[in-house]
Amino acid sequence: MAQLRQDLDRFSERDVAILVIGPENAQKFASFFSKNRLQFVGLPDPKHDVLKLYGQEIKLFKFGRMPAQVLVDKAGFARYVHYGNSMSDIPSTEDLLALIDELDQPETALSMSQVLDSQQV
Repeated sequence: MAQLRQDLDRFSERDVAILVIGPENAQKFASFFSKNRLQFVGLPDPKHDVLKLYGQEIKLFKFGRMPAQVLVDKAGFARYVHYGNSMSDIPSTEDLLALIDELDQPETALSMSQVLDSQQV
């Protein structure tokens, strides 16, 4: 999260919001965010409801939740998902920004009808 905090302006320039979801309860989450002066949104998920929705893994022998990065567009569609195999398996800021820039290009952006068509079986 230190890297996200350091690069927050680079994401903000691209109109990207960062949401961090963690397993702590609301009080511990708020304390952590306050103590570390984190400027992005934090969502406590102690019952793992969000984790289950996105298929994020818990590995008890690797200290709990594995990292996951999900880029969700403004229409609410997940455009990119990365599930880490360890706590250090996280895409770099440069990789995420390049992907955001690529997804923001008109030829890459999907229309709502294209997304719906691709979801039909």
